[in-house]
Amino acid sequence: MCNENQTEVKEFLLLGFPSLHNVKIHLFSLVLFIYIVIITVNILLIILVKISLQLQLPMYFFLQNLALADIFLTTNVIPKMLQVILFDGVFIPFSECIAQFYFHSVAGIVECFLLTAMSYDRYLAICFPLRYFAIMNFKLQLQLATWSWFLGFLVMVFEMFFIWDLQFCGFNTIDFFFCDFTPLLELSSSDITTVVLEDFIFSIPVIISPFIFILVTYVFIIITILKMASKSGRKKTFSTCSSHLSIVCTYYGTLIAVYVVPSEGTSVNKFRSLLYIVVTPLFNPIIYSLRNHEIKCAMRKVFRKNMQF
Repeated sequence: MCNENQTEVKEFLLLGFPSLHNVKIHLFSLVLFIYIVIITVNILLIILVKISLQLQLPMYFFLQNLALADIFLTTNVIPKMLQVILFDGVFIPFSECIAQFYFHSVAGIVECFLLTAMSYDRYLAICFPLRYFAIMNFKLQLQLATWSWFLGFLVMVFEMFFIWDLQFCGFNTIDFFFCDFTPLLELSSSDITTVVLEDFIFSIPVIISPFIFILVTYVFIIITILKMASKSGRKKTFSTCSSHLSIVCTYYGTLIAVYVVPSEGTSVNKFRSLLYIVVTPLFNPIIYSLRNHEIKCAMRKVFRKNMQF
């Protein structure tokens, strides 16, 4: 309960980027353009995998889900962020703020699990090629993708019990462009020790463990590749997992920069979060499109087919 001289917060004021007021139109236009590109490219990738027979493989099934998670992540944050930029800050109801944090976290957890499933897929394809399709059948693909989404929503339900019990009294200004974990905790008038500890405990199975699993699978993948006699075979085999490895490095690099590296000021944290929310969902489909031979071939076939009409 709040003290008698304090008012319980019913809504928050998201300040956004007050230091960039003079260039807000340019920033708004840039973010809007990137958001349109993210949605368009990811939707096109989902459709391309759906209609191309040569892309009916487990790796691309998981890529479809990753593209969907990127759309989910950006759509949860960027539309409100555009309002914040355009109007130099906007009020957001308490329930909407908590919901934004919830769905933002869900998308991040789902991506961690999907990247883990994709690394397992690459591990089977390279280390056990003869048994690959027998093990990674459609039933297993569907189970891995379904569990990735289900666990993402489920884990955050448990965490939200702790977040929902926090008290917010008096001051309601969040110097950020969306409702993220750290800005919310900094504004709470409750003891946040339990929440921080609980968040760390939950991060072990949903972030740290998947990352360790990915590292271990790539150790085995690299060992298998180095044992190959043919140099061209080693190069070709490594190229099949280079796109996924690039996405893992980009995703976990920005994730670590945002949530692990010590804070260096609000402006720096905003820039890091922009990388995570805007840059990573933009790069994921581009990396796969530029570095993957099958996707480029499928794109050419679709383009030629459409040009004939």
